[in-house]
Amino acid sequence: MAVLFVIGAACFTVGGIVTQWSAVSRPAIGYVFFVGSIFFTTAAALQYAESLASGRGIEWLSSLVQLAGTILFNISTFAALRHNLTTHQENARVWAPDAFGSIAFLVSSAMAFYGVRHRWWCFELRSRDWDVAALNLLGSIAFGLSAIASLIEPSTGEPVSAHVANSGTSLGGICFLVAAAMLIPGEASTGSSRSDDATRAADDELGDDEPDRTTARQAGPLH
Repeated sequence: MAVLFVIGAACFTVGGIVTQWSAVSRPAIGYVFFVGSIFFTTAAALQYAESLASGRGIEWLSSLVQLAGTILFNISTFAALRHNLTTHQENARVWAPDAFGSIAFLVSSAMAFYGVRHRWWCFELRSRDWDVAALNLLGSIAFGLSAIASLIEPSTGEPVSAHVANSGTSLGGICFLVAAAMLIPGEASTGSSRSDDATRAADDELGDDEPDRTTARQAGPLH
């Protein structure tokens, strides 16, 4: 799951940087953002499914809001692939779902941050959980600023600030990427632990069954 978030975040980071500093065509960049949003949604769906096992608390609600945000990014980035949209159409089909998706990410990240220590404000740099939650919150703020700056002004047909929009996307992507990468070792450890538990359970089952089979073989000749 964390790897999927890493890939999605990398797409948004690269897309934001390339948009700002490169002459790569807009359609090509658009596909990078769209692919990144698909990875985000896949990872968010897996996280939501995982949160269901822990009950419908703040973790479940945070993951649900996050999933809704990624779906809105899917809608926004897909709509952005179309050419020759009017200013009104671009604001309605691309900017609006992007803005609401950013709001959803911000709300989700704020709830996750609160869930670390059940306080709205704390500072624990040595805690991996706090670091991840803080990075995600910072990334969501950056995405929010990017969304605000990307609104197309009817008078000019240009975004409020392309530089802020691209910088916010890049910064947010970097924050999400680092936060997701920090989770990979923990997921690997959890997967290994589950595998060991399954192996031990299988060994225990074999151990429990073995005496019964031995007894049956020994008793066989007596019948």
